[in-house]
Order: sequence, then structure tokens, then C-alpha cells
Amino acid sequence: MSISNYAENKLLDTLRNQSFAVTTVYCKLHTGDPGEDGTSNAATETTRKSITWNAAASGSMGASATLEWTNVAATETYSHFSLWDNASAGNCLWTGSLSSSASVTAGDTFQITALTLSLD
Repeated sequence: MSISNYAENKLLDTLRNQSFAVTTVYCKLHTGDPGEDGTSNAATETTRKSITWNAAASGSMGASATLEWTNVAATETYSHFSLWDNASAGNCLWTGSLSSSASVTAGDTFQITALTLSLD
């Protein structure tokens, strides 16, 4: 997993007394490594799902609810994700890989279950 260049700079700016907060985080699916800025290998399924989080502890934080994409747009294999501060535009915050790739067929439902999406 990798924190994005945008988020790295925002976190560093907090040392200059600049605030940084994200109201809602959205998850986007990818068919390969999205790169540090989350722009490569985007899945055809473009819907970003909002995430709620459990409190951070011991340097880790997990999603508190299952993310679900219904009626996915295309037959493809998801292997990575990116996290964003906006549902359709915005700034990439974090990227990572799924614990295992998932092949889906157009029309399927795809889920990332609660606590399986974690940041550390």
C-alpha cells in the first residue's frame, strides 16, 4: 500500500500548522497497480463507494462496513484499489492491492467485506 503524493504533502503541511481533514473517503477499483496517484489501470466499473472506518489502533485502521458494487459494468479482474476524497473527481489519498484478485462477469456483485480493507 502506498499513500499518494497528494496526501504525503498534505500530512507534511500539518507540521506547518496547516489542517488536513477528509470528510468522506471513496474506494475505486483497479485491474492493475493504480500507481501512487491512482490514475493507472482503472476498472471499467467507475462507481466509487464511500467507506466508514473503525478507530485507528496500533498503526492500523479497517473499514467498518462492507463495500458492495452491484451489477458491475464489465467482465474483468480486480486486483487493486485507490482511495479518494471525492465520489467522482478529487484527490487520490491511498492505493493498495486486494489480498487476492477477483474475476467478475458483467452484471455480478462484488464485495469488499468489513475489516478486510485495512490501512497500515
